Amino acid sequence: MNSVGEACTDMKREYDQCFNRWFAEKFLKGEGSGDPCTDLFKRYQQCVQKAIKEKEIPIEGLEFMGHGKEKPENSS
Repeated sequence: MNSVGEACTDMKREYDQCFNRWFAEKFLKGEGSGDPCTDLFKRYQQCVQKAIKEKEIPIEGLEFMGHGKEKPENSS
């Protein structure tokens, strides 16, 4: 799946590959301390935020999960 911003698609693929590799090779084997893909995620997130702003996509009232964001306690 492509990203919301055309310029972000390669970053998305790079992050997805990194995360999937880490998840399968480390996390599922109990070696999940730390996420080596954090920097890729942050760069991709910044690109997406820029694309959303440039395309004037309304996001008011939405909260995004991501690195550094905690899941609200009242969520199930």
